[in-house]
Amino acid sequence: MIDLACAEPAFLDLTLTGLEKLPGLGEERLADDFLRSPGGGAITAVGGARLGLKTAVVSPLGDDGVGLLLRSLLEEYGVEWRGRLVERSPVTVIMPANGDRAMATFDPGEGVTAEELAAVEPRAVVLSIPRLALAPPNARVYVSVGDVDARALAGGDLPAELANVRALLVNEREAELLTGLRDPEAAAAALAERAPVAIVTLGAEGALAAGVEGSARVPGVAVEAVDTTGAGDLFAAAYVWGDHWGVPLVERLKWAVLYSSLSVRVATAVAGAVTLEALLEEGAQHGLSSPVRQPAMKEDQ
Repeated sequence: MIDLACAEPAFLDLTLTGLEKLPGLGEERLADDFLRSPGGGAITAVGGARLGLKTAVVSPLGDDGVGLLLRSLLEEYGVEWRGRLVERSPVTVIMPANGDRAMATFDPGEGVTAEELAAVEPRAVVLSIPRLALAPPNARVYVSVGDVDARALAGGDLPAELANVRALLVNEREAELLTGLRDPEAAAAALAERAPVAIVTLGAEGALAAGVEGSARVPGVAVEAVDTTGAGDLFAAAYVWGDHWGVPLVERLKWAVLYSSLSVRVATAVAGAVTLEALLEEGAQHGLSSPVRQPAMKEDQ
């Protein structure tokens, strides 16, 4: 059985590093390197695998050079691919500069089906609101909201199926778009009226939560940001990891904030996805106790 299935499209991220600033229209700037890495839903899957979960990307990939490279990269990172072959693969070009980044994306629009996702028999699933209806009935469901979806849903009603999810995870901008509320705590409380637990990430300022497990806010972890790409995806991976081990809400948020914060110190999200051992060492320095137990199979031996 898969511990975590990521049902969002997997992209090939093409990252240009070392830019002093983003180029303007008609302007060319030189990068000091060009990196290729799994992106999109694959980032959460890589993070989960690095933290010891058995993970799979369940989304279509192209029967093209991009798809071949992506499948090879996923295998290197210990992530299974459980999708179907289509004509073309999604690609994102990323330009980090001054602690932030700009992105341009090509997405051919292929998506996972409910049957493909159910066949994986996942314990947990991470997917977006438009794919919420595809979640298997027995899986823990963690819902993300990207910028495009948040803008599309702004001012409208959120789906009733959110009442059955494990948690809704959004960033501060997405929370404001979905609720019309600028205060992130008020936005989280409003979102918690639709989902059992609403998490709002605050970038360098940490994260907060509201819902059936109570309200909580944890501070950020000071790091020098090089590339913030995928920090939210890795926050989700660590949040699911903590929930997998039964970690209480406040500690779950602290682990997730720490994991996402560590990731921004280097270029590309997957390069910043540290291993379980590294996270536990960092956690000990921040007063966090390891939640990891021996798997049940070993306990019975």
